[in-house]
Amino acid sequence: MDDSARRRPHTRRTAAFGAVVAALALAAPTAHAGTTTSGGLDRYHQQRLDWGSCASGPDDSTGRDLDKAGVRCADVTVPLDYAAPEGRTLTVAISRLKATDRRHRVGALLINPGGPGGTALDMPPDIREAMKETGARYDLIGMDPRFVGRSTPLDCGWPVSTAVLSAGAGRAGFERQVALQKRLADKCRATHSDVLPHVSTRNTARDMDVIRGALGERKLSYLGYSYGTYLGTVYTQMFPGRYDRVVLDGALDTPRYQPRLLRGAEPENQRALADWAAWAARRHATYGLGRSRDQVLATVDRIVAKSARGLTLRSGSDVFRVDDSHVPFLLVEGIADDTDAARAALGETVSVLADAAGKPARPSKHLAELLRYATTGVDSASGSAQTAILCGDVAAPRDPERYWRDIQRSRTRHPLFGPLTNNVTPCAFWDRPRERPTRVRHDARALIVAATGDPRAPYEGSVALRHRLPGSKLLTLKGANRHGIYGEYGNTCVDSKVNAYLATGRLPAKDETCAR
Repeated sequence: MDDSARRRPHTRRTAAFGAVVAALALAAPTAHAGTTTSGGLDRYHQQRLDWGSCASGPDDSTGRDLDKAGVRCADVTVPLDYAAPEGRTLTVAISRLKATDRRHRVGALLINPGGPGGTALDMPPDIREAMKETGARYDLIGMDPRFVGRSTPLDCGWPVSTAVLSAGAGRAGFERQVALQKRLADKCRATHSDVLPHVSTRNTARDMDVIRGALGERKLSYLGYSYGTYLGTVYTQMFPGRYDRVVLDGALDTPRYQPRLLRGAEPENQRALADWAAWAARRHATYGLGRSRDQVLATVDRIVAKSARGLTLRSGSDVFRVDDSHVPFLLVEGIADDTDAARAALGETVSVLADAAGKPARPSKHLAELLRYATTGVDSASGSAQTAILCGDVAAPRDPERYWRDIQRSRTRHPLFGPLTNNVTPCAFWDRPRERPTRVRHDARALIVAATGDPRAPYEGSVALRHRLPGSKLLTLKGANRHGIYGEYGNTCVDSKVNAYLATGRLPAKDETCAR
């Protein structure tokens, strides 16, 4: 599973292109910024953007809300293949909430919510609110990365989500996963073989630089969450000197980024689940899951064991069949936020699953949304782009036995989460990436924000990235099991320190800590 579930309904190379791509990646700033580009990219950097309504039609409530908030939208033209910029093109959808304090304007700040495959078109109003008075000094830019959201689409027509499945309890369940993931990969390759080689984080970073040029900016500021921290780090490495203020929230250390994003995070997820269990035990009268943490965890274990035989949940005309390949995801989705509201939602979910272990049960609205995402093709387009990015970034192991060994080793200590975090994915059957993964070769003065109990991007990853970028500083929120903090968690200390950096451009003199 990837890190994108933080924004689900409550709900992240065998050879390089060669010298020509290296030249493109290090091309000079654009003509809009007073210089020229090379490699045939001038027409992209110098394009005029046609800003207009964000509403795509009368039923587009999100677009109408953006229009009311003063946001305008445009499509940016980018090359499908940066090694052949004269060839086929794509559109990347962006939104802009212009600075109102033009006298003290800093520049443009581009936002990425993670995923990979997260859409940011609707985020500028919320980010401006989080930035308080500092927000008026920025043009806030939401971007739907290539093949995501309103950009040129990619939909493999998958009947289920790929990123949320566990291998289950035994070898038979794993073999079913291998067959399913291979079938999904083959289906996507059959319909999109022409574009899949160009779906990658490095190409999204190149698109970001085209956006920078089309906006007429010499430098681009950036706010990225989760997978968005990896994208932001890649941008700083491919385009050193073209960024200004960078905030990376819930950071991934670059060498550990790979298709199984949660691999290695089993201890953090187990601790977060135990913390939730203690919370639920104090509310046994509400959820009936047990009067102690251990009793609640035992109830969870019984649910997982019974789900191996299948659970039935009905919501109106929808009938959901859930098994032990789905239940671990439903738990992981609920423990990346330790607010009372999120914990209550997970308490309700687990209570319904406990009921379903004996008879068909009715899910809550929240759980029904999760089940539609996990067990149907309703989110096929988002899942397709997400998987294609992961598979296009880093080569995955090809031998299914490698995954089985990883699962079995992890299962001894983490029987619930190990079969999910180590499960086989379509990347095992994908074509090899076109480029090698990005390596950190340049320092970057970024502000890294991290919670010590983050179950999606373990805190140690943020610490490692802090040392990999010596010019950066680390802002730690102690004692929170939360993924995504700034502007989302309501921690005044974190929000004020990030806003101070965005206002002044000055990093703290040393790493700093906030309390939950």
